[in-house]
Amino acid sequence: MAGVKQPSDKSYFLLPDLGEGLAEAELIGWKVKAGDVLKESQTIAEMQTDKALVEVPTPWAGTISELCGKAGDIIKVGAVLVRYGAAKAAVVTAPKVAVAASASNGAACMSSQVAAGAADADQGTVVGTMSGTLTVSDRFARRSDEQVELGRDGKALATPSVRGLARKLGVDIQKVPASGRGGRVTASDVAAFAEGGATTATAATTASFAPRASTIAPGSVYIDQSDVAQRIPIRGVRRKIAEALTRSVQTAVHFTVVDEADVTALDAKRREYSKVVGEKLSMLPFIMAAICKGLKKHPSLNAIVDDAKGEIILKSSVNLGCAVDTDAGLMVPVIRGANAQSPVQLAASVKRLAAACKDRTIAREDSLGGTFTISNVGSYGGMFATPIINYPEVAILAAGRAKERVCTKDGKFYAGLVLPLSLSCDHRVVDGAEGARFLNTVVKLLEDPDALLG
Repeated sequence: MAGVKQPSDKSYFLLPDLGEGLAEAELIGWKVKAGDVLKESQTIAEMQTDKALVEVPTPWAGTISELCGKAGDIIKVGAVLVRYGAAKAAVVTAPKVAVAASASNGAACMSSQVAAGAADADQGTVVGTMSGTLTVSDRFARRSDEQVELGRDGKALATPSVRGLARKLGVDIQKVPASGRGGRVTASDVAAFAEGGATTATAATTASFAPRASTIAPGSVYIDQSDVAQRIPIRGVRRKIAEALTRSVQTAVHFTVVDEADVTALDAKRREYSKVVGEKLSMLPFIMAAICKGLKKHPSLNAIVDDAKGEIILKSSVNLGCAVDTDAGLMVPVIRGANAQSPVQLAASVKRLAAACKDRTIAREDSLGGTFTISNVGSYGGMFATPIINYPEVAILAAGRAKERVCTKDGKFYAGLVLPLSLSCDHRVVDGAEGARFLNTVVKLLEDPDALLG
């Protein structure tokens, strides 16, 4: 692969970090099979990260001797993904310590020799999606023995990459049993130790602000196995959605406040804008504009929570997440600097990002860094909702379907268009009164197009 330093040992390939800070990825499917002769940079597998489907290329040419995993396996960063060597028939198996799946995954792929060698390899970064060009950093290159960080004063022997993985997983590397050559701690050692539930005292202390997820033990809940029409594994985007929502409801303390906005005048203004730009605009970008102005007045809702450090981080710019329904499941792309965009620009941003979500070309960086999220449940017929916060954000607004209703003003009746709104906030950060004030600000802006668009 161009621009990639070839490691001295090409008998195996470790799964790289497919995005900044990722610890694992789901194997969606293989593009090669055992015995295939590969060209440099040829795609070997499709992996699912938080939101994106990513193609993983081989950094060098060679013959595949073994595929270490099967579709649906969760592969840890730094685990052996494939082995190279003479062509032979090989059974696809899953790495014991690198795959967070059921015991039926099969025998472990990594031998102790390969696991030991993994300690010397640094993980690189693959950037891109199925429609883009993937690049692999020079950090794929294997470190020489001289580059290994030697322990002094009783410190554990480990490479910087392994130490970095330990920090990400909250593991005290001094407590990890070493299986590598010369008593070195490998990436697999760290992953196995982390899966065993052991963490440092510091990590346990700083993370105590957030409750831990409970594990459902097999057999602890009665599951009726009769009349089963279909069994659908929780995989891909659906698995990531489940993980994110579970984390949110187990961490953020939700409360919801609802209200309605008379958007009769705004709807007339929306139609005018549509004629001017020559394209039909929905109500969504105008609601987004109202949110951005409301967050400027109520900055405590434009924030994220760092539970590990016990900090509330207020943001100066509005990075507005917009929930998008796709065939693969819910995705939340982020419009960065939404507060600096007009309704027409917001409409264009939503259209671009929604299209990228639906054809699975959304870049991972376009799904991260949100400070507030809007969910347009009204596009599917709903009115009020109890939306779940897109953790670590502290608030989310659900817009229902606007309906024509008999309204009154100054003692007179008229046919008006009423928009239902539902706001969920993290009560640890946002008080109920402040949440209601923010929603009231948004309602007033939606009911006064001149103030909203001025």
